[in-house]
Amino acid sequence: MIYEGRAWKVGDNIDTDLIIPARYLVTTSQEELGCHCLAGLDPEFAGKVGPGDILVAGANFGCGSSREHAPLAIKGCGIACVVAVSFARIFFRNAINLGLPVVECREASRIPEGHRLRVDIEAGLIQDLSTGEFYEITPYPTFIRDILAHGGLVPWVKQRKEA
Repeated sequence: MIYEGRAWKVGDNIDTDLIIPARYLVTTSQEELGCHCLAGLDPEFAGKVGPGDILVAGANFGCGSSREHAPLAIKGCGIACVVAVSFARIFFRNAINLGLPVVECREASRIPEGHRLRVDIEAGLIQDLSTGEFYEITPYPTFIRDILAHGGLVPWVKQRKEA
């Protein structure tokens, strides 16, 4: 799994209410939620992001409530992958279960906004295509790579039941 896109930066402790404010939780439509992604931090964010872009965050990304709307909003606005120093545990699981790749990189805060990134999950590396620099990511266990390859937990379970 390889993802390439422009880096968009946010800081530490970005909670789920900043990712998708409660006033937008009246829907579970990924596309509608995507229109309001990170509206709690930057109301214009969703309009700036291009399909396949990569969100780069600091520590404890996705803290707060356990709402599944947060990873749906991120996917809905076109973000292909989230790179962070660390993730809140429930957000991490929700993201994987919904098919959103989220990778931990101790040096994520060094990645400049606007740079083009290539995230190679199999190789365990991020390449900053703007500078040529490489950053290591925490590797996924095989079962998580399988879940992501199938687009999330539900499609993965369906495939296993059919096999």
